[in-house]
Amino acid sequence: MKRRTWILSALGATGALVVGWGAIPARSRLGSPELMLPTQGDVALNGWIKIAADGEVVLAMPRSEMGQGVHTALAMLVAEELDVPLNRVRLEQAGADSIYGNVAMLVASLPFHPLDSEGEHKSIKIKLAEWMVGKIARELGINATGGSSSVADLWEPLRMAAATARASLVQAAAAAWKVPASEITVRDGVMQHASGQKAHYGQMGAAAAGSTPPNIAPKAREDWKLIGQRVARNDIPAKVMGQAQFGMDVRLPGLLFASVRMNPVLGGAAAPMDTQAALALPGVSQVVALDAWGGGTGGFAVVATNTWQARQGAQAMKVQWPTTPAGAPDTTRIQADLLKALNTESGFTFHEQGLPLKAEQTAASRIDALYQTPYLAHATMEPMNCTARVKDGKVEVWVPTQVPQMARAMAAKVAGVKEDQVTVHVTLLGGGFGRRLEVDFVGQAVQVAMACKGAPVQLVWSREEDMTHDFYRPMHLAKFQASIDAQGEVSSLRIKSAGDAITPRWMARAAPHLSGPIDMPDKTTSEGLFDLPYGFLNQHMSHVATQSGVPVGFWRSVGHSHNAFFSESFIDELAVATKQDPLAFRLKLLKDAPRYAAVLQLAAKQAGWGKPLPAGRAQGIALHKSFGSIVAQVAEVSVEQGQIRVHRVVCAIDCGTVVNPDTVAQQMQSSVVYALSAALFGQIDIVGGVVQQSNFPNYPMVTLSQAPTVETHIVPSTRHPAGVGEPAVPPLAPAVSNALFALTGKRQRALPLKP
Repeated sequence: MKRRTWILSALGATGALVVGWGAIPARSRLGSPELMLPTQGDVALNGWIKIAADGEVVLAMPRSEMGQGVHTALAMLVAEELDVPLNRVRLEQAGADSIYGNVAMLVASLPFHPLDSEGEHKSIKIKLAEWMVGKIARELGINATGGSSSVADLWEPLRMAAATARASLVQAAAAAWKVPASEITVRDGVMQHASGQKAHYGQMGAAAAGSTPPNIAPKAREDWKLIGQRVARNDIPAKVMGQAQFGMDVRLPGLLFASVRMNPVLGGAAAPMDTQAALALPGVSQVVALDAWGGGTGGFAVVATNTWQARQGAQAMKVQWPTTPAGAPDTTRIQADLLKALNTESGFTFHEQGLPLKAEQTAASRIDALYQTPYLAHATMEPMNCTARVKDGKVEVWVPTQVPQMARAMAAKVAGVKEDQVTVHVTLLGGGFGRRLEVDFVGQAVQVAMACKGAPVQLVWSREEDMTHDFYRPMHLAKFQASIDAQGEVSSLRIKSAGDAITPRWMARAAPHLSGPIDMPDKTTSEGLFDLPYGFLNQHMSHVATQSGVPVGFWRSVGHSHNAFFSESFIDELAVATKQDPLAFRLKLLKDAPRYAAVLQLAAKQAGWGKPLPAGRAQGIALHKSFGSIVAQVAEVSVEQGQIRVHRVVCAIDCGTVVNPDTVAQQMQSSVVYALSAALFGQIDIVGGVVQQSNFPNYPMVTLSQAPTVETHIVPSTRHPAGVGEPAVPPLAPAVSNALFALTGKRQRALPLKP
């Protein structure tokens, strides 16, 4: 069936997700004041905003801060609408109500081609599908920080909540002063009338409670004073002063510490063990067998009075791990299986247009290429950790997580209590990148805490356990076939990829009650391939979804991270084959995609594309859209002393309306370094179910001396804000690879890149 017909049929026909959706009343995401945490002296005006007695504004924060600057960006939206200084907005962790769920992230999972689903071209069928999924998402209320969606999702709800609160406060002042509300001005949280009467928000909070002024709208763009300005992030001072609390910073009275060791074989269970040597060590109090929670691996934890003692105890344990089971994951075999799948299975067609078969039959020549990428680990700087306390039938956890509700559900499941008996405190995250969308480590911490008789326990993984028991970015292969006509132009493009689908595996772990009813194709497998902006008349893009047995998860920019390497490298191949400049070739194919062309031209101009370079250097270019943002990059590369050296990366981005330009630049820099580490060094090998890389010596990162200069140029836009945390990751690898080809004349079709 055609893709759109299939999607709409799947959404509307069956499944627990959509049963009764028509009977559920539409609910505003404004929320009721009762949803805010009751605190002395604060007055809640809706589900997002409270006013303190001194006039400070309290914002319910449902998204996790992991260095991406989201706490600052979302606070800026509130400060703008309430006309208060940014430093007068205080954050409070949001509760578990559905208004805090991430709607935009789920709507973005629909596999529609961007040229069909944007602006005036959007059909009624696509609008209906987005409306249906949005309605489902609002009711599910899945609170997740991911998909570069935080600002995009809360852009309207937060501004509306703050604007409504402001109007309520002004209305309360007008009633008290017996003047028209239209005559009251607000500056820095202080309301004032020409008669001389004035009051800060805190003085009118109680009077404003319970009122909902009609016909409220956020400020017009021309009235903004804060949005779009360069603003220092609100989390930096506490981090600089060592006051910020990450997961590993949690310290509670009587805190115990636990170190884990898991079965070396991925997905393996706990095994018989000799605890004598460990329990004889100073400070070690007990050993707890661990189940394989959340799709993880079984093992054990050693509890002690500090982390070092716990780790020494874990190393002292004598364990009879079972022999490797037959059929355990092995990357050599998986690679062969993927190649076989590419050659024998048709897969699911995500996009087709024109008559590619006819074009292929009349082609003058054809270009074929096979690309591949390896498994990758997340390698967050802060290892996996969670602090838990189980006491008097209640559970409390302190955890750096991207999914607090799922962490709560996991804690309740392990402890055997109802979810309302679990309190989750979300700390700052020392890196997430998708790894903290999993809750396996939360289950472990709660299981250990249950054995500690009411004492809190902090469970911390070693780097070795973190590296060898991740939920990895899957290995993928992609086969390209392009036809060249008698005029030397590309007449058709066919792409087929193969690899594990992440979303079904994650849903089975995180929300098993939702994972079964609708077995839709996973957009993440083909994103960045089926949705290319280039105007090839004849196209066919499909994916063969596999199940390798390797635990896979969301990795920064997900499918785009490898599919952009595939597609943008092959686009360069086509430019070379048709004897065209890579920039000019792309621009010719983007005549119906002016936004893409503008971003590409900006990057090329700022990088000096086509101008002479120092001897031994070359430039490569790449363009990619992900998470609503279009990014083009030009990388300047050399090979020095047998090593690839990236000197400079020029980024241009169209991410819609920009809240904080500094955050955009910071995320471009972060993405370039993260992606460059993967492009040059990243590779996870598995032999007999055992991961071979265990720490940074054999899974290296880009060092400071290897990091390139990164320049960021933002395309002005009035569109809805889009993502910035991930979109600069995908184009980096192909930009570097294309530069290497320009430098050496050798095309590399696999990552990591070789000198």
